[in-house]
Amino acid sequence: MSDRFYPIGTPGTPWNDDERAQWRGRQVTSRSYADDVVARVKKLADRFDVVEYGTVSGHPLLALVSRTSNAALPVAVVTGGVHGYETSGVHGALAFVEEHAADYAGRVQLVVAPCVSPWAYERIQRWNEDAIDPNRSFKAAAPGVSLAPESQALLAFVAARGFTDSAVLHVDLHETTDTDESEFRPAREARDGKTFSPGTIPNGFYLVDDSAKPQPAFQAAIIDAVSKVTHIAPADDKGEMIGCPVVAPGVIEYAVKSLGLCAGLTNARFTTTTEVYPDAPGCSPAECILAQVAAVRAALDFCLTR
Repeated sequence: MSDRFYPIGTPGTPWNDDERAQWRGRQVTSRSYADDVVARVKKLADRFDVVEYGTVSGHPLLALVSRTSNAALPVAVVTGGVHGYETSGVHGALAFVEEHAADYAGRVQLVVAPCVSPWAYERIQRWNEDAIDPNRSFKAAAPGVSLAPESQALLAFVAARGFTDSAVLHVDLHETTDTDESEFRPAREARDGKTFSPGTIPNGFYLVDDSAKPQPAFQAAIIDAVSKVTHIAPADDKGEMIGCPVVAPGVIEYAVKSLGLCAGLTNARFTTTTEVYPDAPGCSPAECILAQVAAVRAALDFCLTR
């Protein structure tokens, strides 16, 4: 156990609306979604359909969809910025589209939502402005449970376009950072009225497979490609990462659908969640972006040869 406590709320008591407002008031806008994301997306409008699938917190929610008249093409989904502070997910998705999407033209219909949570992106935050984790909100609403509108809007868009069942691949781009332990997990336990117990951060890149339909060869192909760009996280002395058994080098599993994770957005056969480690000594933002791009390309290459 830890005697550290987050500076909002009462130990052992979940936050109320006033405490959520206190938390929101501590968040500082540090970068521009309009400049960093919207402007880059609009520059791609000559090659992709730019779809505004919703508006949350005054920000347009944008997706890029390949232009094609071939309904038989497989659909591949790429998402980034579900957690706004995980920077390389956003910029990795955009870099892939800008620099590599042309390699897959006529072979796949791409659906890319580069920044699912704009408010959080601007504030380098995990949650949305209501202190809700978007990556636990990709599921049907239940009585008394608040879900992030950012996630619900993307779910509705994917369903309306028929991508829920037509997608064969979904790569969700994330990071695991040192601030997960110093800020985000302590905040979560305080919000939920629980006690924070310190954990460890995996030292390197890893993947999260879906325990309901694991695809070990697919995950291994991604790990192999990314290992040429950045180092792969080893298991800890318990054979685990973030409390989960390591099932293959650099791979753990979650029950993505029941947890409401973004990787369960569709019914795709091949899904993965990337986790880049940007706080490794000597690791640069450019390396993190390259790792995300390598993961997307490896995922597509694997699926398109099956």
